[in-house]
Amino acid sequence: MRAQRLGKAAPGGAIGAAAIGPLRFARRFDPVSTAKFFGGITQRIGPMMGEQKIGRDNLTKAFPEKTPEEIEAILAGVWDNLGRVAAEFAHLDHVWNYDPDHPERGGIEVPPRSLELFEQLRNDGKPALIFASHLGNWELPAVAAVAHGLDTAVLYRKPNIAAADRIIEEIRSVKMGQLVAAGRTAPFKLAAALQEGKHVGMLIDQHFSNGVDVTFFGRTCKANPLLARLLRQIECPLHGARVIRLPGHRFRAELTEEIEPVRDASGQIDIQGTMQKVTSVIESWIRETPEQWLWLHRRWR
Repeated sequence: MRAQRLGKAAPGGAIGAAAIGPLRFARRFDPVSTAKFFGGITQRIGPMMGEQKIGRDNLTKAFPEKTPEEIEAILAGVWDNLGRVAAEFAHLDHVWNYDPDHPERGGIEVPPRSLELFEQLRNDGKPALIFASHLGNWELPAVAAVAHGLDTAVLYRKPNIAAADRIIEEIRSVKMGQLVAAGRTAPFKLAAALQEGKHVGMLIDQHFSNGVDVTFFGRTCKANPLLARLLRQIECPLHGARVIRLPGHRFRAELTEEIEPVRDASGQIDIQGTMQKVTSVIESWIRETPEQWLWLHRRWR
């Protein structure tokens, strides 16, 4: 939901750089076949990259009970998911094909309670904060929100590679709400969006050097406190969103129940405590489908 660009989300930007031509090429074909093709490519080349060792180390420490064979199987799924995200990124204008009147016709499954929560968000006249993680296809929550009438503002990072930035801007002609670039002015723009009644989304599961300490899979890491700081400034509903893969080239989209922030003795929102609470939600998601999370970055430092 922060619309983390492929040039940044892919390890070291390497796949982001290499994917510029293939992304343009992929737009000529259907998303299912290109996702399968890209997934196969990244499964083959991924283990040759330095990020393979990072992912293996991360998984071994996060899941000490798993065998080396289980760890390698999860890693293969991680590379497959990353390739599929890249391919689906080229088709953002039509990957999301959910029809509320005929849900059986598309490739998207939405539980009834998530539909109720979405309707509530769309119709209650309130702003909201929505967090997500690099799980499943992390681009689709923003696409889905706008496709079904939710007024959104999404935090994103530009890639370091200018050529990648250009093609990504071209692909992002699909409606994804207001895009707010990460930087010094981003907190002010996001706060303004909340004051205007918009729904602000961001990914919150990567290392942030000046962040607050949270525990993630039993180890301390740094989390960007922006979500909790915005919530302290403008109190509003807080939800998590994820779009995970299902067999048969399908997805399941889910919203959490409203999450109550942690408060200190004075009743003020506790920044560290709230970030820990949402980080724990993300950990619970990852434990369900570890092969769909981006283990290839240095989350713990």
